[in-house]
Amino acid sequence: MTEILVIRHGETDWNIDKRLQGHIDIPLNEAGRRQVAALGEVLADEGIDAVFASDLQRARATAQAVADAAGLPVGIDAGLRERCYGAFEGLRHPDIEEKYPEAYRVWKAREPDARYPAGEREAETMREFYQRSVDAVQRIVAGGKYRKVAIVTHGGVLECIHHWASGTEFVQPRTFDIFNASVNRLHWDGERARIRSWGEIGHLDRETLDEVDR
Repeated sequence: MTEILVIRHGETDWNIDKRLQGHIDIPLNEAGRRQVAALGEVLADEGIDAVFASDLQRARATAQAVADAAGLPVGIDAGLRERCYGAFEGLRHPDIEEKYPEAYRVWKAREPDARYPAGEREAETMREFYQRSVDAVQRIVAGGKYRKVAIVTHGGVLECIHHWASGTEFVQPRTFDIFNASVNRLHWDGERARIRSWGEIGHLDRETLDEVDR
């Protein structure tokens, strides 16, 4: 049995501005740095065996706070990156609706195989992103090497993992919260994951929370 702590990165300025970050490498802001310091402190005595993170700096910096408190290195896995949104990246929702009205409609309809207009990078479909996210977590826990592992990633990945562990279809609208620097606990028995608890935020000040847009 492996306990998996899936953690969203701390806050960034683009979280506050409601801009899609995707693969754009945005750093933590001051509130985010406070959040991850609190996160490291609350997890210091958890007995974590390993820490993994997306290669984007907002996740790496969050994971480093957890790893430093536990005396561990951070393993980097690009499979834990946020979804690539193509030309949507860097834009707010009203901007996307204005510039790409049909693609915006498809996005909001959660069509699983739709690919949005390309920007610097080609966008991933929802199905591709879901499979990548689940594969990354399964790759980390394969073989039962760890008793307790922390995985620091992004809001979109957390949504995929919640659907995977709860057995719900990934195209369904989200009905659960995903906060910056929140701790979400799963049990992995070698065959499937189950949610133990979701959205632990007792270590954070309310004013530093940013819930992912639904």
